[in-house]
This record gives sequence, structure tokens and C-alpha cells, in this order.
Amino acid sequence: MTMIRSYAALQAGAPLQPFEYEAGELPRDHVEIDVKYCGLCHSDLSMLDNDWGLSQYPFVAGHEIIGTVAAVGAGVQTVRPGQTVGLGWYSQSCMHCDQCMSGDHNLCPTAEGTIVGRHGGFADKVRAHASWVLPLPDGLDPATSGPLFCGGITVFNPIIRNGIAATDRVGVIGIGGLGHMALRFLHAWGCEVTAFSTSPDKETEARELGANHFIATREPEALARLAGTFDMILVTVNVGLDWDAYIAALRPRGRLHFVGAAPSVSAAVFPLLGGERSIGGSPLGSPATTAKMLAFAARHNIAPITEGYPMSKVNDALDRLRSGKARYRIVLTNDLGG
Repeated sequence: MTMIRSYAALQAGAPLQPFEYEAGELPRDHVEIDVKYCGLCHSDLSMLDNDWGLSQYPFVAGHEIIGTVAAVGAGVQTVRPGQTVGLGWYSQSCMHCDQCMSGDHNLCPTAEGTIVGRHGGFADKVRAHASWVLPLPDGLDPATSGPLFCGGITVFNPIIRNGIAATDRVGVIGIGGLGHMALRFLHAWGCEVTAFSTSPDKETEARELGANHFIATREPEALARLAGTFDMILVTVNVGLDWDAYIAALRPRGRLHFVGAAPSVSAAVFPLLGGERSIGGSPLGSPATTAKMLAFAARHNIAPITEGYPMSKVNDALDRLRSGKARYRIVLTNDLGG
């Protein structure tokens, strides 16, 4: 039996407080991780506040986890004790449905979220099915790599799913927790990258992150001048915009792809029909795509921009994230002694 120390909210929106729970015997196909670092994501806030109606209390958040393998079940052969690993949004999938058998484990209808119906990584230990626990490649800093397992794979997955080529022109809407990583990945991929932002003062940083071009979207006619330009426009924001204007900026067969949880999409159909354009979206990637993302990040020295807090200051970190002032991801360092 393992006693796990953590920080939990006892009800929706409540401050996190010390909480211990007994984890029971380790299943034969599971891995127990000693948590070293855990990123803080907007999804943690949504779950903390029960915005999606999925939360159960006491609630232990945290799904951008980096740590070392503490123990493995009898059937685990993919990782070994002492190895540095990561765990993201998903902690298990069924391994027998059409999606899992096709390599799309992230689309499994019964995939288990690391913080949905179970306790996450704001703790000294966390457990997950071995298929979702991935070794961290050499060259990636454990202290900053947690967000790659959520935000990083969220923006990398569309590159793979949409078959983006190095010669493609890609736009990124939003330069924040997701968008700044998208700019880095797409630049390293070889694309001609355009950053869209309502904040003109972000231009210098956007270019430093890899954008070839910067568009201040509040400028009149800014989008109209880009008609028929992009192979893909990646939406990383969670607000409603003039989607017809962005669809008009796509080339024939271009894709408007959502990874940010915009509240709704309303668009004229004729421009989609006439140019075979499409609107789509995606969640995080499969374990195989995540491993590919990690290898690519290590090869090109790609890391998220992070701020650090000790886990004992998790409520201060949550306040920082709620304020919108975090730049751009927050990572907690475990000081529980696990």
C-alpha cells in the first residue's frame, strides 16, 4: 500500500489544502511516478471550478507531470525504476477499441483523464497505465518539460494530423500558453509562420519565438490583405472571432484548426465548398505522436517559457494563472518530500 501526499480542493473553487490518500496495490500494467515537477494548466482551473461538470471532490489537479519511476507493475516492460518520465492529460485507454488498435489512443471513447475521476500530479506520487508514461529524452530539461505533455502535444498534433509540410504557410492565432509553443514548433518544422494577435506589443517576442510575420488583428483590413494565403490557421485562443475572415485567408484545401476551446464556430458554408476548405479540431495526441513531439523538441531545443513555484505555494500559482499574467506556463516543483 502507498500513502500519497497531495494538495486537494474539497469543493468547487476552494483553495487547495494538504490531503493524503491511500493508493492501494499497484496494478500489473501501471507505473508509479515520484513527481518532481508538475505544470499548471487552464484545464486544471476548469476542473477545479467544475466548469465542465466532470470534477469529483476531493480534487487533486495536475496533468503535466515529470518525475522518476518509483515502481512498475509486474507486466510493465516499457519503463524501469529510476527513469525520468512524463505523463500528460491521459492516464489510460482501453487498448482494444478501433481507435486504440489504430494507434489513436487519444480518441479512445473510454480514455481516462489523469485528473478526471482520479487524483493527479499536485502530489508526491501519481500512477498511470504504462502506455501513457513516456521516457523524457536526453536534452530536455525536466524542470520545464511538463507543459510539453499537454500544451506542447496539443499544438504539435495538428502538424502531424494535417500533414503540414515544411513549405506550408501557417498562421497561429494567439501568443500565449499554447501559441508560443506553436510558433516554436512550426518555425523548427520549416514553415513560413504568421502570428495573429490583438496585442501589437507582442510583435517582437512573436518574431523571437519563430514568426516570420506578425499581424495586429485590430488593424482595419489586416485580414483582407491575406486572402488565399494559408495552408493552415491554428486557433489557440478560447474566444469567438470573425471566423469567415480567417476562412477567407485560407488557400484552397486550407484548414482552420482549433485547439483552443472557442465557445462556438459560425461560418458561411459556400467558401468552404468553393475552395474545399475545412474546419476541424483535435485533442492531445497519442502516445506515439507525443513521443515524436518529444524527440523533435529535443532535437531542436524547443522548450516552453515557464515560471516556477514550489508546490507548497500552489494557491499563489493558481492566483497567478487566473490573473492572466503568467508567462506563459507555470511549473510547480515538488517540495512535499516524495
